[in-house]
Amino acid sequence: MGGIQNVAILGGGVIGASWAALFLASGKSVTVFDPAPDTERVVRAYINNAWPALEELELTHRATPDALTFVDSAAEAVAQAEFVQENVPERLPIKHATYAEIEPVLQAGVIVSSSTSGLTLEALQDGWGNPEPLILGYPFNPPHLIPLVELTANEATGADVLDRTEAFYHDVGKVTIRITKGMAGHVANRLQAAVWREAVHMAVEGVASVEDIDKAMWAGPGLRWAAMGPTTLFHLGAGEGGLQAFCDHFRDTFNGWWDDLGAPKLDDATIATLVSGMTDQAKGQSPKALSEQRDQMLIALQVAAAKHR
Repeated sequence: MGGIQNVAILGGGVIGASWAALFLASGKSVTVFDPAPDTERVVRAYINNAWPALEELELTHRATPDALTFVDSAAEAVAQAEFVQENVPERLPIKHATYAEIEPVLQAGVIVSSSTSGLTLEALQDGWGNPEPLILGYPFNPPHLIPLVELTANEATGADVLDRTEAFYHDVGKVTIRITKGMAGHVANRLQAAVWREAVHMAVEGVASVEDIDKAMWAGPGLRWAAMGPTTLFHLGAGEGGLQAFCDHFRDTFNGWWDDLGAPKLDDATIATLVSGMTDQAKGQSPKALSEQRDQMLIALQVAAAKHR
């Protein structure tokens, strides 16, 4: 699948710029379209900032950092593309208009992968005459640092599109999962929504401060989850008996906890509690400074993990 060399990116915001950095690091030629007047400046600045991280992750051994082009229309961007990463705004009319523009000029066999986080594949397919090229390839932000891509295809997707898309993403260093039943938010977003719901509930109920609830995650289960998923870790939690023994022992415990989990809503009072707690936790650090800390830790975790996989 390394044969795919020409990639188009539709939408040059944070997600599109991050994809551009990764694809260039992986030796691809990248053509970008976004109607914003300062797209080229913004995307190039993002790539320059991301490049040291990609080098540290050893993803630049095939790099073609100068193989980057900006064009004036979506149709022009995809005309020579073998793979299209679509990141236009999460509004169906905009996505459908984009598909209507590009479909007539797509090469045979091209793949169009949408980064949508909240729209279903079926809703996107309504914007196509022939939706076979379209697949969902939802990344976890930022795509150049977080390996996960969640893939969704269905019976209207071309027969080999899922396999070819997965192979392409593997070629550029991604980890993929296949979603076999579409749900709002896909898989990873639903998992983090479930955890955050309980974190919000405990903050609102005064169980602990926002800072301490966050600390309980990063100093506790978050470390384990960075290595293996929760079901695998519980499988390891009962020794040789594995998951069956764990469930036999903790069935009533977990059923009780699940029955007691909260169901908060992000109303004004809840948001005020969270914002106040986050202000205390940040201790004057800007979101930019915290983001830089996050990125450095993400890099360090992945460098360490690569030695053990």
